[in-house]
Amino acid sequence: MSTATMRAIVCLKEKELEFEFVPVNMATGDHKKEPFISLNPFGQVPALEDGDLKLFDSRAITNYISHEYAGKGTDLICKDSKKMAIVAVWMEVEAHHFDPEASKLVWELAVKPMLGMTADPGAVGASTEKLGRVLDVYEARLAQSKYLGCDCFSLADLHHLPCLNYLMSTQVKELFDSRPHVSAWCQDILARPAWAKVVEMQKK
Repeated sequence: MSTATMRAIVCLKEKELEFEFVPVNMATGDHKKEPFISLNPFGQVPALEDGDLKLFDSRAITNYISHEYAGKGTDLICKDSKKMAIVAVWMEVEAHHFDPEASKLVWELAVKPMLGMTADPGAVGASTEKLGRVLDVYEARLAQSKYLGCDCFSLADLHHLPCLNYLMSTQVKELFDSRPHVSAWCQDILARPAWAKVVEMQKK
């Protein structure tokens, strides 16, 4: 269910890598106990073990996977340093402009209802307004480029998938639908086979 975990898994799926998924029971606080706390001292999912390497933070994990296994599956990074710099810019935009507001809306409109809680209209309104301004920038960018970072799907796009997936079933879907280039981009990346596999895992 975790958006951060889904972000790491879709990267593994795009790279067509075999991996073992180890569930962590957060309801019983296992993410705050050994052995998980040794993998992530902040007690947050996900964490990755690859040989003797231990990583936490979903974006650090996707970065590592994309570079370490560059020759496998979908190429999610650019070999050209200038093109990669642009991809990196939009990765930062996702992390610092899109995700803060999108994550708040996921919590209010998707997670709270699952937990039998009521959304805070004030928080929803404030984040909706802020996210709308972010998406205005996206609309301008996507009018010039099929994808955010470059002309092909990259980490800059992939990092958006978990929050987009939740938000498409909420009232803020209209924010995306009302911007034609953003809407086309959302439909494109959410239809990727690797993402469908992640959604299928979530249902099990």
